[in-house]
Amino acid sequence: MSLAQLDLNLLLVLDTVLSERSVVRAARRLHLTPSAISNALARLRSALGDPLVVRSGRGIVPTPRAAGLAPLLRSALGELERAVRADAFDPATMARQFTLAIADAGQIARLPQLVRLLAGKMPRARLRVVGVDTYLSSGGLAGTEVDVALIAVVEKAPGVHITPLYLEESVLVARRGNRRAGGTMTKKRLGELQHVEVEVAPGRGYRELARSYQRLGIAREVAVVVPSFIAAAAVVAQTELVATLPESLVEVLGDRLGLRVLTAPAPRMTTEIKLAWHERTHGDPAMQAFREAVAQAAGEMRRSLAQG
Repeated sequence: MSLAQLDLNLLLVLDTVLSERSVVRAARRLHLTPSAISNALARLRSALGDPLVVRSGRGIVPTPRAAGLAPLLRSALGELERAVRADAFDPATMARQFTLAIADAGQIARLPQLVRLLAGKMPRARLRVVGVDTYLSSGGLAGTEVDVALIAVVEKAPGVHITPLYLEESVLVARRGNRRAGGTMTKKRLGELQHVEVEVAPGRGYRELARSYQRLGIAREVAVVVPSFIAAAAVVAQTELVATLPESLVEVLGDRLGLRVLTAPAPRMTTEIKLAWHERTHGDPAMQAFREAVAQAAGEMRRSLAQG
């Protein structure tokens, strides 16, 4: 098979199908009909002598040949797109959408500063924000749903770039007036409290917290499990429960919700927040500018919190 004999549009179809893992979603993204996508795959199967994708449940999975082609296709098509669009980037006039994945605590503490920065640097750009659950369900950075992630845990996947940005400390909080959490907190009294635990996605959250309590010999009874730090803060604000939350979130919302930080022998979690993106967007000038804005906003907010 010679490249000159191959319709390169078929490779674009294959790349989209492999990214979306669905003929229907690929058709929607390419503004084609599902039958047109299926016909293109049939032509490519014939040309390459391989099934390329097979059905699995409601979606499709690549064959070993297609899985091997996927990163090469993504890189080659990305280079072609950059070559075509290299002269088109103008921050002041660009009307492009950027998708950022960030946990709800970061949405409260970091996002407003990013919005202000983008309004000045890229006034016509559109920012789309998704949570960690969407980040995971859409395939992470290797998919096409998310451009940049500002998160604690990054999947180890080929082509993912990571830059550590800052450390996020946790604090144990209770509502003001919580009698169970008043006075001097000893290990015994701390063990008598009931906690709200945050699980931002299945298996994701302060996963080391329970083990940290065990190592200190402190009992920890979890009464409620919620999917966000905001929900945990809201529950604590109206009950006798306590929760371990990111310090930046408490700095922003603590006074409004009537929360106070407990002085207690409780373990504190230190989480490294990272800026992450995929090789497919690495050399794109607009994406580079967006990543710089995200890093700048995170840094400015961190300095603001440090100064009180």
